[in-house]
Amino acid sequence: MSLQDDTRTPQRDRFTSRVGFILASAGSAIGLGNIWRFPYMAGVNGGGAFVFVYLFFVIFVATALLLVEFVIGRHGRSNAVECYRKLSARFAWVGYLGVLTSFLLLAFYSVVGGWTIRYALQACLGRFGGITPDGAGAFFGSFIGGVGAPIAYLFLFMGATAFIIAQGVAAGIERYSKILMPVLFVLLVALVLRSVTLPGAREGLRWFLRPDFSKITLGVVVAALAQSFFSLSVGISSMTTYASYLDREENLIQSAFWVALCDTAIACMAGLVIFPAVFAFSMEPAAGPGLVFITLPAVFGAMPAGTLFAGAFFILLVIAALTSSINMMEVAVSFFSERFSADRKKVATAYGSVCFVIAVPASLSFGVWKEVTFLGKTFFDCYDYFVSNIALSLSALMCALLVGWVWKKGAMEELSNGGTIRSAYVPFWFWTVRYVSPWAIGIIWLESVGLLKPLAALVGLDL
Repeated sequence: MSLQDDTRTPQRDRFTSRVGFILASAGSAIGLGNIWRFPYMAGVNGGGAFVFVYLFFVIFVATALLLVEFVIGRHGRSNAVECYRKLSARFAWVGYLGVLTSFLLLAFYSVVGGWTIRYALQACLGRFGGITPDGAGAFFGSFIGGVGAPIAYLFLFMGATAFIIAQGVAAGIERYSKILMPVLFVLLVALVLRSVTLPGAREGLRWFLRPDFSKITLGVVVAALAQSFFSLSVGISSMTTYASYLDREENLIQSAFWVALCDTAIACMAGLVIFPAVFAFSMEPAAGPGLVFITLPAVFGAMPAGTLFAGAFFILLVIAALTSSINMMEVAVSFFSERFSADRKKVATAYGSVCFVIAVPASLSFGVWKEVTFLGKTFFDCYDYFVSNIALSLSALMCALLVGWVWKKGAMEELSNGGTIRSAYVPFWFWTVRYVSPWAIGIIWLESVGLLKPLAALVGLDL
């Protein structure tokens, strides 16, 4: 397929600048996982050696998949479903899968987003001053196990997301990304400078970054591959949707590498904030919500001017969560507003309301409904399992097959802007998408459902 004129679709809202698109896309990729998962994985899996392996996969695998969504989106110039349909009617269901996946992802992600708002307010009010790890753990457990407070903060987070989406692409997504992302970066730099200058911070720096290639096993390589894949928001058609708002002249290759660079830099800087401070106060490094909502409040509580830095950190978390949730909601709002020629503000309000209702059971999963399970999983866990273990890998695989084996040379023409961008990366990218990406995605899926280790053991490999 060749490039087509813009006249084939009605005039749509679009990004007004390359910087706006890059910041919005980077904001989508820079989510809570970058703050609480990547740094810990690096620390326990070889430090700088893990970062090196991770960067290799970001450059040669994950960025290629990011570009897959970019070329599909810009070529289609429509919502995710129509973008896939225009390439092949047989693949339209991938767009529908993206809409469903983004819906469930936003539902449980917004629960945690609400937590970040509560903690930002508590931090700014100085409530973490002198708090102990046990006290922080008790506060966290009491809060998420409640009913009214978690749902109220969930409502605030969902409302903020819907408000920005309702403003449109240029006036909403782009405008707020240009505000929020620089603020996030400034806060992060300030926190890095504070953390690395704390007495005893050197041990944390050593734990996080010192290369230890003896820890790089096959299992660690797979972990780095999976982290690079999930880190760039590939698999929910979100980047397809964002790219559909681009001009034909945009250099997708440069934009993709800028997004990957921003995402990786923020993840590494988060590690420079967290672990020097954790080790400076002789606390155990952890991963996930326990690191952010239990360990760090105690760290800030013991730190000079801790209220200031705790406030800055949790405001940073709110921004990271919000810039990702905006992207999740846009996938569906774009689809429904275009499919039914509906007013964007009304669609955003209605969609946000429905998503809020679906998110409530996920919020209650930590309290009064924690005993309500399906196959041993709470509502929160069910949403997470479907998105992380089924939908993301399936969608990414279908995208790679569509571009590499159905669209073929037309994808290279789209990426090269009709041949005007002459780069050796274009054929390399196509080869990667066709022959490397499907295998990489398959490995990630096998790992996510717990089948990789048994299969590896059958052929004598130790993970």
